[in-house]
Amino acid sequence: MLSSTGMYLALCVAYFVVLLFLAMYGLHRSHLVLTVLRHRKKLAAMRENAPKLEDYAKNGKELPHVTIQLPLYNEATVAARLLEHVAAIRYPRELFEIQVLDDSTDETRALVRNHVAELAATDPTLDVVYIHRVDRTGYKAGALDAGLKVAKGELVAIFDADFLPQPDFLEQVVPEFIDDKIGMVQARWGHLNRNHSLLTRVQALMLDGHHLVENRARAAAGWLFNFSGTGGMWRKAAIGASGGWQHDTLTEDLDLSYRAQLAGWKFVYRDNVVSPAELPEDVSAFRAQQFRWAKGTVQTSRKLMKRVMTSNLSLSQRIEAFFHLTPHFAYPLMVFLSLLLLPALVLMPATNPQAMLLIDLPLCIGTTGSLAAFYAMAEAAQGRRRIDALKQLPALLALGAGLAPHLSKAVFEGLHSMAGEFVRTPKKGIELSNPAASTPRYRARADLPMIEVGLCLFSLASTVASIETGHWFATPFAMLFTFGYGYVASLVASEQAARRKAAAEMPALSQSPDSVRNFVPTPAVSTADIADAE
Repeated sequence: MLSSTGMYLALCVAYFVVLLFLAMYGLHRSHLVLTVLRHRKKLAAMRENAPKLEDYAKNGKELPHVTIQLPLYNEATVAARLLEHVAAIRYPRELFEIQVLDDSTDETRALVRNHVAELAATDPTLDVVYIHRVDRTGYKAGALDAGLKVAKGELVAIFDADFLPQPDFLEQVVPEFIDDKIGMVQARWGHLNRNHSLLTRVQALMLDGHHLVENRARAAAGWLFNFSGTGGMWRKAAIGASGGWQHDTLTEDLDLSYRAQLAGWKFVYRDNVVSPAELPEDVSAFRAQQFRWAKGTVQTSRKLMKRVMTSNLSLSQRIEAFFHLTPHFAYPLMVFLSLLLLPALVLMPATNPQAMLLIDLPLCIGTTGSLAAFYAMAEAAQGRRRIDALKQLPALLALGAGLAPHLSKAVFEGLHSMAGEFVRTPKKGIELSNPAASTPRYRARADLPMIEVGLCLFSLASTVASIETGHWFATPFAMLFTFGYGYVASLVASEQAARRKAAAEMPALSQSPDSVRNFVPTPAVSTADIADAE
């Protein structure tokens, strides 16, 4: 058995190793911020000198045929709105095809068929194709692959059901493909319901950081970045030459992006082309979305990391790819740190102020300081105030801590199994003129948050211990874990209580296989209830 000295030494080593790894990921964010600053002139030139549609004629080329793919699965609340926006996109009709890839098992099928027929009757020049698969083999990747086999376009844009593509999307994005080496162009995501709640504001900030710092830094520096699954356009030949859509991971977009860039295709990021979309308004849906992204990213890293590291990419590209493919490993480290905190506070004597300044303060600045700079830059890039990002930073940190147990499970599942069921994020279907009036049709399933409750109580004990033992620098971190675990647990518990109450008050409803397996249904929505959001 270990002596008390050995246990103390093991605890110290484990605590500081975990903290250093977390600080490493935090400092990486600082590196991305500095990269954007270093390439700010290049990024401005990329926006100002973006090619135009008329440049095709100047280069002796004809405009390409474009297919827009709309993968749907039980999207009764948003399908009609999506179709209306896509039909309004400006592009020569003889070179424009819309593919509705509908895997639905509920009333979405009839609703979408009827709306496609209405669009065709209203505009006979509009080429709209409805494709319904009997089964969901490959889930979204399988649907995209099935549509690609019969797509007319040499360029293929993809929009998820909750997106609102703007009329000038093709005019802005298609010209980038004048360069035959360009394989994919990604546009930025906007947020329809950013200000709905604290949860949606934090989500919007997180996504803005990804799009306006990570993507801009990687694109400007020539590093690998990824198609975000929606709101972007591919060259059909690039998909085929890179092995096509594959469904052995839950992040088929990240997987294909890396395979395409390893095959030599170049990517372009357009931060000034924005496609608004919905953010999940309840924490259960948000957790389900983040779980899929975390598990799929780990699966993709398992699949491609060795290939990336042994490729002919530059050293800086490979280093950045490592961080890009492994960010979710920070979640089990966070949980482990929160568990180590209490014994560390009890067993380690409070150090003198000079030692705390030398060790604790730099680690604190290296993690939270880098996050502050990262998200402040994301806000400033949109013309928002940096201070707004700083005000939301405590909530963002707490939410990240609260999600850590659930996403740690995703990491471990991704390490032990490939593929899995693609559980899509349920969409509310926001009425833009009156967002508060929107009624949810689909709900994400969630387990009781018992682990989060237990960790909340454990972290509360750490908070008390930090005060009692004089570890003042540890107190904010212990409080952060306490609030984060408690916040997520309370949100999940309150949502489940509300659903149980609603279920008890409504008569038994027939459920589709999807709602039985993945969703708790609210009262059904008829075709007449679904109005265009504008």
